[in-house]
Order: sequence, then C-alpha cells, then structure tokens
Amino acid sequence: MALFAVTYTYAPDSESGRDDHRPAHLEFLQRLFDSGRLVVSGPTDSAGQAPGALLIIRGASSADVDTTMAEDPFAQRGYLTRTVTSWEPKFGADRLGEIR
Repeated sequence: MALFAVTYTYAPDSESGRDDHRPAHLEFLQRLFDSGRLVVSGPTDSAGQAPGALLIIRGASSADVDTTMAEDPFAQRGYLTRTVTSWEPKFGADRLGEIR
C-alpha cells in the first residue's frame, strides 16, 4: 500500500458540532489505526490559518483513501474539507512503524 497525506481544514463555526461528534470521529480514527491504515495523525493550528489536521494514511490509491476518509463522522456532517495527496517519504520511511 502507498502512503497519502490527508489534510483537513475545519469549517468555520464547526467547533461545537465537532465537540459533539468527537467521540465518533476518534473511534473512526482508532479503527483505521488498529487496521494499520492510519500511520499517524494530529491537529494542526497555525497562526492565521484555519485549524485542521494532518493524517498519514495507507491506501491503494488516492480514490481509495478519499472514499475511506468520507466515512469520518466529521466529513459526513460537513465539518471539514480535505485533500488527499500521494506521499513518498525519502528519509525515515523505515521508522513509520515506530510512530506512536
């Protein structure tokens, strides 16, 4: 399986809804992690930019990853926009299994 960088940008005024659905969102991510598809993920919050998240996902294709990520409860409720980009690390790829 190839690696893909998935970026989330949270919709304006979605914080309350995300708080309400965070348990289901985290369960979804935990299932991906337990299956070996989610390598690493976490929130991003840069000054002057909308908050979001970065996820590294294993998948057969960008379409496969996009279909999978459409199942995220945050995505289903319109709390985010996402991009899926093929990612081929040149350094440290051997350590990806060590990330926890």
